[in-house]
Amino acid sequence: MGLFEKKKVEPSTDPKSDEIYKKIDTYHHYSEGALRFVKHPFRTLFEKPINILYVSVPAGLLVFIIGLSMVIQQGGPEAILTNSFIDDIAVFTTIIIVGPLAITDLLEGRRISSIEVALPNFFRDLAGMHESGMTLPGAIHLVSQAEYGALTPHIRQLDQRISWNFAFIDAIRQLGKEIPIPLVERSVDLVARASDAGGDIVEVLRAAGKDSAEYVVMKTDRKNNMFIYVIIILASFAVFLFVVMILVSSFLKTMADLGAESGVSGQAGFNLGGFDLALYIRVFSHAGMFQGFFSGLVAGVMGEGRVTAGLKYSVLMLIIAWATFRFMV
Repeated sequence: MGLFEKKKVEPSTDPKSDEIYKKIDTYHHYSEGALRFVKHPFRTLFEKPINILYVSVPAGLLVFIIGLSMVIQQGGPEAILTNSFIDDIAVFTTIIIVGPLAITDLLEGRRISSIEVALPNFFRDLAGMHESGMTLPGAIHLVSQAEYGALTPHIRQLDQRISWNFAFIDAIRQLGKEIPIPLVERSVDLVARASDAGGDIVEVLRAAGKDSAEYVVMKTDRKNNMFIYVIIILASFAVFLFVVMILVSSFLKTMADLGAESGVSGQAGFNLGGFDLALYIRVFSHAGMFQGFFSGLVAGVMGEGRVTAGLKYSVLMLIIAWATFRFMV
């Protein structure tokens, strides 16, 4: 059983025991669901990247509502379709909602990578020290003094459980519960099952280290091989913006100038007097921002196998597209 696992509390006639049990129930009550956010807001926000949406979504919607009310107040409801300021509001709202998630997901991805890289070294070091004659608790204690990146605090908690007379199998399984990463869960389950079956713990640790090392190598190779496709997506977005800038600066502006001249002269035939250059620029800006945002999501899936991993590209390309049409076109 884990150190903080919830267990059924039997009633007692001792007032002090009842008070302790009541505090335990209160602790578990505020450790689950929305009440956990009320009790520990900052800790809950950064436990998972998706949790940051509890703050970013309301903040983004608030900015959007305020900006929308300003647009309607200045130009009426029809200004929603004609005023380009609503586009700026939509971009800022998207950045406020998605930006924090992209940052926290990037940091979480780096933490996971650090743990995955350190896990094979941890198993190999533990196996080597135990094979040299040290007891398993002593080997864990010595290994916990080394540096294993983001895995280090979890190894030190494992050492604390062993020092509190936790069985090795229970302590290692609790380590897997604390780090909900597929590689860690699989490796810990392998070690726990083999140890429970009575296998040689040194060989089990070496096998777990070899398996996790192969997983890291395969993941790294996949990421390196798919990186070229991420570059292609980014390059195609840059080419799109370049083509649109050339199209607007040469063809569309020429058409607008001809429309202005034909409107003034009143010539019959091919009349371009109604040519709206601002409308075309706005349409192209929408196309560029949509392409940038969703191309970033595709880049995340192809490069790292996760949609959320592409949010950093989406936010970057969205800002570039908005700035291009806002200040350069």
